[in-house]
Amino acid sequence: MAGVNVCIKCSMFIFNFVFWLCGAIILSIAISIRAGKIGQEILVPGDANLSPFIAVNMLIFVGAVIMILGFLGCCGAIKENQFMMILFFVGLLMILLLQVAAGILATTSKSKTEQTLNKTLMINARLLSSTNENERVFQKVFSELQGELKCCGLVNGASDWGSNFQHYYKTCECPGESDPSCTKYSGKTIYKQSCFASISHIFSRRFFIVIALAFGLAAIEVLGLIFSIVLYCQMKKK
Repeated sequence: MAGVNVCIKCSMFIFNFVFWLCGAIILSIAISIRAGKIGQEILVPGDANLSPFIAVNMLIFVGAVIMILGFLGCCGAIKENQFMMILFFVGLLMILLLQVAAGILATTSKSKTEQTLNKTLMINARLLSSTNENERVFQKVFSELQGELKCCGLVNGASDWGSNFQHYYKTCECPGESDPSCTKYSGKTIYKQSCFASISHIFSRRFFIVIALAFGLAAIEVLGLIFSIVLYCQMKKK
């Protein structure tokens, strides 16, 4: 019987350590979306009411709580603390329900999220042609981003820059005219494609990874509930 208890304790500890790591992964990916250059500088400046980060913010909260629960579960399993195990079970059950609800909501409202993202990008495209000094930071950050993504402009291509094109055309420049992805604009050889598709693809890909992790973690959390009940019953028998 003692061997069984040790096996359950070890299994519970290993599970909670993996659980904690999963929480850390969800948290790090969600924060990278929220605080990265695309999220912090390109999506935010337009209209705060159109921010497509509601689900991402929820996943940041979920990831942080999962890490706390993983720590509680590890301590409860090692010290055989009944209170910690009860706290772990209740917390895990609540986060599981919240996570499933958030995952379903994010999946069913995917088209609405994409529309919000597209609208935000279109609003922010107007900032590129602005001559207001307050928009210079956004323009500089986007100029660096378009160089990394090998594109030009946010929605309509180089024309998004308006009179500012001559200041930021260098990050739009293409290797050669013979390249099918290049075109001529104001005497410069630049990338034909705008950054709209690239930014949307990056955001959608990262968002999909986070949602997939959330649903995958839900299956692990069910195992965690079972393990915690079994270990708690074993503690009660002692």
